[in-house]
Amino acid sequence: MEASTVLRKSYGSVGGGELRSVNSSSPQPIHLHPTLDALDVGPHAFRSSIPQPSSYSPTAIDQDLSQKRRLQCLSMPSTLNSPLLRRNMSSPGEKLKLEKHSTMPKSYDSSLSTPLVHMHAPDTRHGNGIDNSTEETNKTESFLYYVIYAFVNSIMCLPCLYGYASVIFGHAIFQPHINALSKLVIFSSVIHQCCFTLFSSLPFSIGQVQDAGLIFLSAMSNKIASRILEESGEDTEDVAEVVLSTTIVLLGLATASLGAVLILMGKFRLADVVAYLPLPVVGGYLAFIGYFCLEAGVALCINDTIMKPSDWALLLDEHSLLLAIPGILSGIALTAVARKCEDEAMLPISMVVIPVIFYIVLLAGGWSLEEAREGGWVGETSPPVPVVDLFHLVDIGKVRWDLFKDLIPIWLGMTFVVSFSSCLDVAAISMDMGQALDTNNELMTVGISNFLSGCLGGFTGSYIFSQTIFTYRTGCRQDGYIVQLSRWIGILVGLSFLAVVISTLNFLEITPLFFLGSTLIFIGFDLMYEWIVEVRHKLLLSEYLVLLATFVAIQFVGIDGGIGLGIIVAIFDFVLTTASVSSVARIRRRSLAFYGPQERAYIENNVYNLQYPKILILEVRGAVFFGSSIQVLSNILDAAGINASIQEKAEISRVNSPLPHHSRMNSIRVPEGLSPASISPGTRRLNRRQDNRKETDKAKHASVDHHMPRFLVLDLSSVSNVDASAARGCFLQLAKMCAARRIVVCAAGQNGRIDWIMQKHDCASHAETEEVTSGSLDKNQKIILFDDLNDALQFCENILVAEKPSNLAFKRFEDMTSPSGEITSISLSTAFTHFIGVEPEHAKALEEYEKSKLSFHTETRYSSGETIFRSGTNADGFYIVLSGSVVILKDGNPGSNEIVSGAGKQHFTTRRNIVESGQVSRILSVGSIFGFVDFVLKRPRTFSVVAGAENALIAKCHRDGLNMLKAENPAMDRIVDKVLLLCSALELASREP
Repeated sequence: MEASTVLRKSYGSVGGGELRSVNSSSPQPIHLHPTLDALDVGPHAFRSSIPQPSSYSPTAIDQDLSQKRRLQCLSMPSTLNSPLLRRNMSSPGEKLKLEKHSTMPKSYDSSLSTPLVHMHAPDTRHGNGIDNSTEETNKTESFLYYVIYAFVNSIMCLPCLYGYASVIFGHAIFQPHINALSKLVIFSSVIHQCCFTLFSSLPFSIGQVQDAGLIFLSAMSNKIASRILEESGEDTEDVAEVVLSTTIVLLGLATASLGAVLILMGKFRLADVVAYLPLPVVGGYLAFIGYFCLEAGVALCINDTIMKPSDWALLLDEHSLLLAIPGILSGIALTAVARKCEDEAMLPISMVVIPVIFYIVLLAGGWSLEEAREGGWVGETSPPVPVVDLFHLVDIGKVRWDLFKDLIPIWLGMTFVVSFSSCLDVAAISMDMGQALDTNNELMTVGISNFLSGCLGGFTGSYIFSQTIFTYRTGCRQDGYIVQLSRWIGILVGLSFLAVVISTLNFLEITPLFFLGSTLIFIGFDLMYEWIVEVRHKLLLSEYLVLLATFVAIQFVGIDGGIGLGIIVAIFDFVLTTASVSSVARIRRRSLAFYGPQERAYIENNVYNLQYPKILILEVRGAVFFGSSIQVLSNILDAAGINASIQEKAEISRVNSPLPHHSRMNSIRVPEGLSPASISPGTRRLNRRQDNRKETDKAKHASVDHHMPRFLVLDLSSVSNVDASAARGCFLQLAKMCAARRIVVCAAGQNGRIDWIMQKHDCASHAETEEVTSGSLDKNQKIILFDDLNDALQFCENILVAEKPSNLAFKRFEDMTSPSGEITSISLSTAFTHFIGVEPEHAKALEEYEKSKLSFHTETRYSSGETIFRSGTNADGFYIVLSGSVVILKDGNPGSNEIVSGAGKQHFTTRRNIVESGQVSRILSVGSIFGFVDFVLKRPRTFSVVAGAENALIAKCHRDGLNMLKAENPAMDRIVDKVLLLCSALELASREP
């Protein structure tokens, strides 16, 4: 019977807001899998596939009915999530079509695919007609699901834990105690699981000893064993006890101290610090973990030790190869199942099937378990290990405490990697759930579990991402009938681990070694495939090379040296990449100055001429530092048509030393005649030929130099950083070279740090300083700094307007003063008339209408810094500056006005810091019109505006007044429309790429 048919019989047919028929008989659960119900059956799986009218919405009857029937549908399969339905769908479109016709009651949260049961919702389970016996039956059935899922998790965890124990204690001296040490690893996982169940915000989480710290723990144990054996010179029972006691105690101490660090990081919200470890370096380490697990898995299969590449020669032995082949094939099979099968039940089933097949082969071949043990297929027999024997593993009096200092470098690497991997696990869980998680809180949980585990002689652990998500998808994550149900899986997993620890049965005696090895091989294959093969599509080539370099380096120089070398390579890659992405591009911008039509035409055709501009605007992007300053300077000079002389090239080389002469200097290269090699006769002849060509080159480029710009404006708003080398080697040299050619260099949009460092190295000064205002611009050898690009362009335009031919008249409105010295303002009609150049009769009509009581605008005076409007408010009009100025702000923190130098904190002030509510975007002067885009689009304000000058007069044209104007005076309304149209065109021109 189809699931949709079952649902229709259970819920009845709903239409018109009334319940037509309900079959009260509860259908039998449909089991898609004989034991696990395909692992997507349960509270989360319910989806009704009943097509509903588009106007349908659940009624109160529907909600009450869904609450009553929810308990009866716990074991129903998902009509969307079941593997059977997934396989029978011919195309994704068919699935989409099915989802489109699927509905669900309001008490379900479709984004989480789970019933939405609220902790504080009123209890509707009693007194509403529900049979208490049915409720108790469903509680029992639900608990059975928790038991099944806990059993599945345990099946997947326990073989890995035995493998982890063989990795951590891989040295030969630990092998007589490997059964007890394996139980110690499992007991540590009990501690981790209890902590995650109790303290995590994800009560369904699974946590245990994890692979991230595996290599570090193994390195510590091998270092301790090798050091003690080397000093003692013999392998006696007493020495073995010293090694065992020291290893367990010091590894526990390292784990506990790691936990304390993680707790502090979470407490002080420092989870982001681990992001400073480059991902390619971590990827190389994780890939090496995969190789290490592969190595350990094969070693476990052949019951021998593989610690270095040369040990792989053991597989040349025919018997060892025979022992290893089943483990390798099983590992490949588990990897394929995990990656290819959509049904999550297949992996634990496969892990059960592998040892079952082994025993079937033994039975069919007539071999006994002892014969298999003699052949090396199962572990050797050993005395049972009662739980009390775990406390006898350590003799505190024999611990070599002095060895802990030798483990500190390894511990530091382990701290970074475990914290980083834990944050990655939390992020991955958050992405899969579609919910935001507090990484710092989860990091504290990981810290608590590691601290308690270490104090009890355990080992590092964290979230197990795959099994946590597996549990999440089973639907056992939500609080069901009682609050504790959501934590039952974690409790049951911990109890199953504890049962193995308490049991005196040695599982290594009956479990095929190739099966335990296959779990490690599976983990190794999976990690290596993910971080060597799959990651290629997610990293740049240079980053991928860093990953491979880290992976290879760890093989030869160890974990600490390999990670350190990887970080160095990553830094080098960052420097080269950052230098290569620094760019210089010519852009077309215009100031927002208040010009009339004829004035704008002159500015456009003469000042911003495409071929021979008098104002050349270059946008600089990226970081300008010692690795990119020469390239940036070269690009700027090329764009401006400036040809550096030999002396200038020599000065550039001197300032930027110690750069080698073969470095990337492009067109700016020091001639060989200036190098020490020029003392040879051949070089002198070459120099003479170069001198002869010098005059030819000057004539060749004379036309280019003749059309060099009058002003060079640099837009630094996209520059993230400028260091001292770039300040002197790039910008100071640029200012000197331009001053020699009577080119004025301006810069705008720089952040506070760039502003400070350029001034400190005497390569720039602000336009308001006396050095700029009182001196001659032609003799100025510094870059003139402005807060925003509009300011810089208006400064240049004003100078060029002042130098214009005498037959051109420009009407200027800035800083108009009356005979008494007071600043006067312009009228709205004057602004419109000058701005769009209306006919005299229209100008007169506009002036008369402005003076009448029917005016569509209001005028308001603002003090400096006073808010005119804020971002997000209603755009009910647009504004015109009649006197003074205004400052347009963009959302965001204006940043600190402090720089920390070698001499301590240095304070700086710019006009960007005049307000605290945002960052300065533009500064507009008299005649400027603003706020019209949001007004025309009828959207909320996208920026804030404050008055820049004291007693600024601002006119506001209201929407209501303009609507009235449109009805009463269409001619006047057309003038306003023309103003808005021209404003929009100029706005686009000012942003033109």
